[in-house]
Amino acid sequence: MRAYGKPDDGKPGDGRGDGTVADQTLQPILTGLIGIDIQGSRSPAMHEREAAAQGLSLHYRLLDLGVAPDSDRDLAATLELVRAGGYAGVNVTHPFKQRVMPLLDALSDEAQAIGAVNTVVFRDGRSTGHNTDSYGFAEGFERQLKGVALDRVVQVGAGGAGAATAMAMVKLGCRALVIVDPQADRAADLVARLPGDVARVATRDLAAELARADGLINATPIGMDGHPGMPVDAALLHPGLWVADVVYFPLETALLRAARALGCRTAHGGDMAVFQAARAFDLFTGRHADRARMAARF
Repeated sequence: MRAYGKPDDGKPGDGRGDGTVADQTLQPILTGLIGIDIQGSRSPAMHEREAAAQGLSLHYRLLDLGVAPDSDRDLAATLELVRAGGYAGVNVTHPFKQRVMPLLDALSDEAQAIGAVNTVVFRDGRSTGHNTDSYGFAEGFERQLKGVALDRVVQVGAGGAGAATAMAMVKLGCRALVIVDPQADRAADLVARLPGDVARVATRDLAAELARADGLINATPIGMDGHPGMPVDAALLHPGLWVADVVYFPLETALLRAARALGCRTAHGGDMAVFQAARAFDLFTGRHADRARMAARF
């Protein structure tokens, strides 16, 4: 199999003198996204435009398993298909970020700590899972909500995206992170994986938790195309909250619209999408994606 960039260290090359990146112009770099109901994804445009700007030929394909009769079996089959097909790597999205992990040969330290994978890189016949979502969320948060209070934050969702946003919040200095998820065991597992004693599972109803909170994070797919609605009742929002959403299509979700109407500071999921894609691009190609250029074109 053709390899791009340096082997499994997760560090992109600079394209000078290592004999890996320069050769990428000789044949297309194959990448893609595995998920369910992903036709609204902007990932193909983001990756292909950045590649073109760097003089690379890159094809990014949507591998939508939305009609699969057995999605887990199809996930494994799709991974083997792209590995055998010479892909440099694939992104992985809802609902496979945690379910893909046992199918891989290795995990980066960050993916292991977060307990979720959104980027798989193929090198020398081996698959390595990475997590670029946490980096992407942190970068977007700093751009849109820099300076907000982080004393008490409520996060709805403890799945793959929630694991990444929770880790980002810990690294950003959140003092108390309350995790809300209909699957109590999943929320407890996430809390156990996070460093320190910052996080806890919600012990009261959502109204009581939000009444004392500085911020709210939606780390569920609720609000995106195909999953309409709001993750919390609009009546529970209050002007003292900041609200961040991981959803980016649509860019303004019903949650953000309701929060903005109350005067809340808000952060859409677009920046997270851009910066996680940029880091994935680094891993796929061995080149460093131009973050500003990708953000300007989003």
